Amino acid sequence: MTRVARSFDVLVVGGGPAGMAASVCAAECGRRVGLVDDNPSLGGQIWRGETSLGTSDAARWAERSSSAGVETLCGTRVFHHPARGILLAEQEDDVCELSFQKLVLATGARERFLPFPGWTLPNVFGAGGLQAMVKSGLPIAGKRVVVAGTGPLLVAAAAFLRKHAATVLVICEQTPWISLFRFAGALLLETQKLAQALSLKRQLAGVRFLTSCWPIEAQGEEKLQAVVISRGERIACDYLACGFHLVPNTELAQLLGCQMCGGYVQTDESQETSLSGVFCAGEPTGIGGLELSLIEGQIAGLAAAGRREQAVRHSRERKKLAGFVPALERAFSLRQELKTLARPETIVCRCEDVPYRRLAAQQSWRSAKLQTRCGMGPCQGRVCGPATEFLFDWKPDSVRPPIFPAQFEHMAWMASHAESEPQAVLGGDP
Repeated sequence: MTRVARSFDVLVVGGGPAGMAASVCAAECGRRVGLVDDNPSLGGQIWRGETSLGTSDAARWAERSSSAGVETLCGTRVFHHPARGILLAEQEDDVCELSFQKLVLATGARERFLPFPGWTLPNVFGAGGLQAMVKSGLPIAGKRVVVAGTGPLLVAAAAFLRKHAATVLVICEQTPWISLFRFAGALLLETQKLAQALSLKRQLAGVRFLTSCWPIEAQGEEKLQAVVISRGERIACDYLACGFHLVPNTELAQLLGCQMCGGYVQTDESQETSLSGVFCAGEPTGIGGLELSLIEGQIAGLAAAGRREQAVRHSRERKKLAGFVPALERAFSLRQELKTLARPETIVCRCEDVPYRRLAAQQSWRSAKLQTRCGMGPCQGRVCGPATEFLFDWKPDSVRPPIFPAQFEHMAWMASHAESEPQAVLGGDP
């Protein structure tokens, strides 16, 4: 094992739009900036594979990042916070000790999955997951795809798949028409988002769009062959792209001790959290989309670089864009019928093969972990955690290191490091 030490004035965790914007703004202020992301390249889920496309927004931010001298550490996954001003990360077989004066968390979001019979079959993907696989080279031309779940990601993914010559058979949105109608009213106040929505509508002309509709079973022997939807229709297909909106990645923020509210990280007008010197931008502060993430990233980067007056000049624009977040949450709230999809034998925790019947006998998330190992596998509860929160109203008790699976020798080094650094909580008491 090799230990690599890096020191920065501003460290940004997360290489999506918010993280790229934060790192660029801080670096252009003359600060030494490090940008850490666990993917092979920058862009996050939204801009995956787009940073090399010369005319794209992603490429322009990537060029600014390079020109400003941001030190980029891709393929690097933060797994622990052992002491004030230090994060530990894995980079292949190395452990990186990243020290910083200011920290920006831009850790993004992930899809929410809900269990239903057959959801673990091969070729059942998340909507964004299938999109990411196609961006990474999965051939989709001519394949029959059902897109289902809830949220704006469904139509964006469907349009992307159709652009790449997939046959999108149907989009099943669990939200009723009345909620979408109200959501459309909110879009009228957001000209850019309205233009995006109309563009997606044109791209999906001729594709069936069903509301108050959701998958109830994925069928197949060795892989997916058909999907049964709630309207009683069985649809033969090659892929099911299914996701139920997004869940913010707040594990690192919680490990640090940032104050949370309603599942999101609380920040002030300069994107600073309850911990001095720790900022947060993008989806962990509220699921609001690309434009809001970019604005929050710029505010966080400027504030972390000591340019608070310049940062808060963006506050009006941020406030306007943030007003869209509650409308999004209301429009795509999950309906109660989705709680009844899983059968007793349906797997809920895929990592540990824990079925619904075993979880239904438990009283809490902690009890489920102790008695069934739910949430104890490689995903560390990132899939089954939000599912059980919806199904059983469970709340995770705490976040403990490592927040991602780590090599044993790195964890041993982490333990020895912790013994020599008892002050292990940033901005707080041990």
